[in-house]
Amino acid sequence: MKKLITLIALFMLSATAFAEDGGSSAADIKNYIGLGVILAMVALFLVVMLVLLRTFRTLARVILRDQGLTEAEIAKKMQPAKKAAKPKGEVWQKLLSLKPMSAEKDLLIPHDYDGIQELDNPTPAWFMWLFYVTIAFAVGYLLIYHVFGVGQLQYAEYKTEMAQAEIEKKIYLSKAANLVDENTVKLTTDQAALAQGKTVFKASCAPCHGENAQGMVGPNLTDEYWLHGGKINEVFKTIKYGVQAKGMPTWEKQLSPKQIADVANYVLSLQGSHPAGAKEPQGEKEAASKLASK
Repeated sequence: MKKLITLIALFMLSATAFAEDGGSSAADIKNYIGLGVILAMVALFLVVMLVLLRTFRTLARVILRDQGLTEAEIAKKMQPAKKAAKPKGEVWQKLLSLKPMSAEKDLLIPHDYDGIQELDNPTPAWFMWLFYVTIAFAVGYLLIYHVFGVGQLQYAEYKTEMAQAEIEKKIYLSKAANLVDENTVKLTTDQAALAQGKTVFKASCAPCHGENAQGMVGPNLTDEYWLHGGKINEVFKTIKYGVQAKGMPTWEKQLSPKQIADVANYVLSLQGSHPAGAKEPQGEKEAASKLASK
């Protein structure tokens, strides 16, 4: 108790010193003071309880001494008797609902076979409770899954999980599509991707390259000649970073990586389409893309 009171006093002194140093706000100071008061009240309560307990013990000794008891008898009465520990065998027998060896004669079943007799020991209580729980679980399972249809059976749960997995797959692919760059972009014949690329091309690229990529201010994109490379990664890079010296703007801030990949694949799909009014070839001749029209 002395140590507790000393710690509380030190805590309150340190909180006061900390507040005087200006290291805390007024609200924090109030909190420290409130905490100190609470601890002081708890300590005071413990002190009072200990004093009362000692008073009661002293009064009990005085009363017993007046009754003529010796100090040894008073000490024996004041010291509570310890309960005898139960034998381990008795605890084990109660757990398994077994009878002691002395009661085996009363448990013998009146029949034997080849000198072998059987005891009528009851089934352990824990086993019976476990058995009842399994019955209750089975009834509940039957009602929930087969009668009321609240829960899903295996096949229905499988279909639900597959539908959820398909949704998650689409979300993942929609996010993963924008992780593509000039090093990972791939040629594709996916009609949905080409359609998206065509839409973006009409909106962003047609003013310079023409509606059919035949070339206007910018070069013709339908022939086999390329100024900055005709491979899918080279076309992607040209669209992404642009060619400032020749008036080709950068599109990496206006278009997502997936949109740039779709446009690049759409442009390569137009190779050999020979649109009307195509601009004369520019750049170096390269092999036709695998997506070229036949």
